[in-house]
Amino acid sequence: MQVRLPLGALRCEFCTADHPKEMIEVFEKPDAACCQRLRNDLTSLGHLLVEHDPRWLTVLNAGLGQRPYLLLDRSSDGNLCGYLPLALVSGRLFGRFLVSLPYLNHCGVVSNNVKTSMALIDAAVKLADRLDVQYLELRHLNPVPSDQLVVQRDDKSLMILDLPSGKKDLWSVIGSKVRNQIRKGQKNDLSIIWGGQELIGEFYNVFAINMRDLGTPVYPRRLFSLMMMQFKQAAEIAVVRYGDRPVAGALLITMGGTTQVPSASSLRSYAATCANMWMYHQLLCRAIDRGSRRFDFGRSSEGSGTYRFKEQWGAKPLATVWQYYVRRGDINIARPNSPKFKRRIAFWQRLPVWMTRLIGPPIIRGIP
Repeated sequence: MQVRLPLGALRCEFCTADHPKEMIEVFEKPDAACCQRLRNDLTSLGHLLVEHDPRWLTVLNAGLGQRPYLLLDRSSDGNLCGYLPLALVSGRLFGRFLVSLPYLNHCGVVSNNVKTSMALIDAAVKLADRLDVQYLELRHLNPVPSDQLVVQRDDKSLMILDLPSGKKDLWSVIGSKVRNQIRKGQKNDLSIIWGGQELIGEFYNVFAINMRDLGTPVYPRRLFSLMMMQFKQAAEIAVVRYGDRPVAGALLITMGGTTQVPSASSLRSYAATCANMWMYHQLLCRAIDRGSRRFDFGRSSEGSGTYRFKEQWGAKPLATVWQYYVRRGDINIARPNSPKFKRRIAFWQRLPVWMTRLIGPPIIRGIP
């Protein structure tokens, strides 16, 4: 059920030359009709990127139990001027956080002018105060001017590959080292299957093992099932098999000329087959077949292993800026690269996979 909050102090008035007086509306758990209208507006304005699709609010709420909020600015004649999706992340281990948006590499404010952006941020800050969170985190590509977002992280970049028009051109673009590893995968008689819900089980089995090996709590299977349900034809799953054994898998979403892979994994025990390299070549070819112009590999820190992996395919870094309104505590409280987590990661890596699938989801839903 959609709830329009009794805004009070959350209503944030501002003025522009075109719109003398406007209000930011804050909705908790926006309903399907509200989200569909917003999708239509974003599409007409050319702003409907994968990350800003309001269907993520449903996915995060039903898949991770994170309470969704929708901040909207509409002009007096009903036209969309600005939009900010948020989710309340709450858990016993780390506390409460207001994020735009968890799980995604970037999201944050969408607006047609600076004043609207500032008004949306003001409303988000007031909501953060009201919800008594430790911090508000806005995952922007470009920084939004605000006196209240005084802390930021810019240590990671999106790795983006501009795709050629054809698969033959792709083969010539990637380096000889990458081509050799792809050929090794071909010699191992790997196969790939494309599908939807029917492949969730195989994909998730690989994903859960890989997350355990990394020492990271695994997302619930339901999260990926909900992505497939919500994004329908835009989403698909790839599973790579070595004989009859699933050894790698990925979930792809293609929208607005961009293909991205929110989650992908491969089994370390089958690294000699080059399944991961072979799979990524298949993913890039699939993106080209679907008419994508860009492939989004996700965020990485410069010089890291994942950064080098993406760079070898020809991906180029695109800066991101995560901005924070901090009320208390440290923005790195739940970051896995913190030294205090080394022992916990090592402990997690020794757990049986079935146990991590049981206790992982309640933990990960509370990590921003």
